[in-house]
Amino acid sequence: MDMNYLWIVLAVVAAIILIGWLIRRNIRDRKKFERDFLQSDIQSEKHKDQENDGV
Repeated sequence: MDMNYLWIVLAVVAAIILIGWLIRRNIRDRKKFERDFLQSDIQSEKHKDQENDGV
């Protein structure tokens, strides 16, 4: 029975590590997406302003 408990504990620890890694990765990707999205919005506004300056 001790061997079964060992495998169960290892599986639970591996699952917790995997979930933690996925959460951290999701948070990092969300921050990168928001930063890239805001940068693209700022660049498009600058581009529109430059087009209007030539008129």
